[in-house]
Amino acid sequence: MKFWFRLAVISSCVWSAWAQPATPSIPTAPPSPPPPPAQKSALDAALFYQLLVGELNVRSGSPGSGFSIILDAARKTKDPMLFQRAVDLALQSRSGEAALQAAQDWKKSIPQATEANRYALQILLALNRVDSAGQALTVSIQELPVTEQNAAIASVPRVFSRVMDKILAADTVEKALAFALKQPKTAATAWTTIGRMRREAGQLALAVEAVRQGHTADPMSQGPLILALSIAGDAPAEIHPLLKQAMDGRVPPELRLAYARHLISLPQPVEALRQLTRLNTEHPGFADGWLVHGLLLQDASKIAEAEQHLQRYINLVKASQDKDQQNGLSEAFMALAQMAQRQGQLAQAEQWLAQVPADADPIKLASRQADLLTQQGRMEEARLVLSQIKTATPAQAARKTLLQSLWLRENKRMDEAYALVRQTLNSQPENNDLISELAMVSEKLKRFDEMESLLRDLMQRKPQDPQAFNALGYSLADRNTRLDEARELITQALKLAPDDAYIQDSLGWVAFRQGRYTEARKTLEAAFTARPDAEIAAHLGEVLWVMGHREEAATVWREGWSLKHDNDTLRETLQRFQFKP
Repeated sequence: MKFWFRLAVISSCVWSAWAQPATPSIPTAPPSPPPPPAQKSALDAALFYQLLVGELNVRSGSPGSGFSIILDAARKTKDPMLFQRAVDLALQSRSGEAALQAAQDWKKSIPQATEANRYALQILLALNRVDSAGQALTVSIQELPVTEQNAAIASVPRVFSRVMDKILAADTVEKALAFALKQPKTAATAWTTIGRMRREAGQLALAVEAVRQGHTADPMSQGPLILALSIAGDAPAEIHPLLKQAMDGRVPPELRLAYARHLISLPQPVEALRQLTRLNTEHPGFADGWLVHGLLLQDASKIAEAEQHLQRYINLVKASQDKDQQNGLSEAFMALAQMAQRQGQLAQAEQWLAQVPADADPIKLASRQADLLTQQGRMEEARLVLSQIKTATPAQAARKTLLQSLWLRENKRMDEAYALVRQTLNSQPENNDLISELAMVSEKLKRFDEMESLLRDLMQRKPQDPQAFNALGYSLADRNTRLDEARELITQALKLAPDDAYIQDSLGWVAFRQGRYTEARKTLEAAFTARPDAEIAAHLGEVLWVMGHREEAATVWREGWSLKHDNDTLRETLQRFQFKP
């Protein structure tokens, strides 16, 4: 609202108040104390006229003239509202230099005006005067009470985010925060902010050093550890020891959960389970800890424990009024439905799915519904559910295609899967997930040359992704061809993901194909311990059987059968050895 118009509104309100009829006093009520005397306004007739002229100039299309008039009034009155109005007018007329001058005059006239320095900082950055902005940043933070400085320091990366030269921005901020690095109460936050700036500038080594310095300054501060988690994937050797040491002590539940999620992504499921167990013990009311723990237990085929953890999560969420905690209900109900389905409890699975919230991911929900319908023998209904998924973006369309292709593959309709994926890939030729899926379908159709071409294309596109290397290496090993090359590919995949149980399974399988039975057994046993899986069980059981350990093989095969009796590799293996679980 324009300043002069605000005055008019205020005057109108006063007149309206005077015009109201008097209200009789109530004898029983004590008289109200008289209001404090009104402060004398600095607005005299001359100033009122000057502001009116300034605003009229703005409204008539002369913001420059209006700016000069308003700024002159601000200088005379030293009124912060008028200075702010002058800055706003200059910015509206796209005159950065004028806006900067107004902000500097504001600070000069009212030295205690912290808002003036914040305006100056933003304007300097908009003018790309980064070095001067650094000086303004130092003053802005130093003017704040110590209790407010950490919050301001933490917001600095957002303030400098539009600076194109990220290294210059990081250098400037580190120089500006030199004073904060020397203060025990702000050092950890300052190092965290510097580390974030170095990370965005691609200066990984300096970001790692900022983590170390920040954690040393205050081992209890969360900032350096959150920063550490954000760069742990790029600098594991430097960051993981620090994180492990920090997690040996007591940390907030959100931080331990973030660390567990990081371990899951590596993947290091055993250590992740240990962290989640400790999280549940130390913070039994922290709902998300039970959710992630339950999902990981499900992935490890520990069904009874997984169900208990997920139901504990649901009970905590239902007892809470915090809507943010309800975000995982969909995942919990769908996971419970999947586990019930695997145990043949189809009616229970339907009950769990019926409780999935309406705002659930429609593609995930359709996947679970189609899987259940398939197990019930309602094939056409299952396919209809998948085909009716509505998509609004290319990414959603790709996810829908991948889900449909998976269903078609599992139901031995390879030609349809190939045609579907190929069609979507034609409209999204750069989608790596679709390329990977088409390679998988091509292998099932014994189009091995096409499969290899697709996977080698993926290796070039994503040289740090182990999956394409592993897929081609495993395919060669499974077909018992080019075994040395297969081993090289799988070894490369394992270097990229040393804790991936499925890649370990591939290495064990190629060792078996090469006649290295002892190595194969050791590798496959490690893989099966890390991730109990029907396909790994098929391979390990075959190695044990061939080595003459038939009782052990039978035990492993039965365990694999209990995990997923419809796994193609396991079923084919058992038929080949005429073994009935």
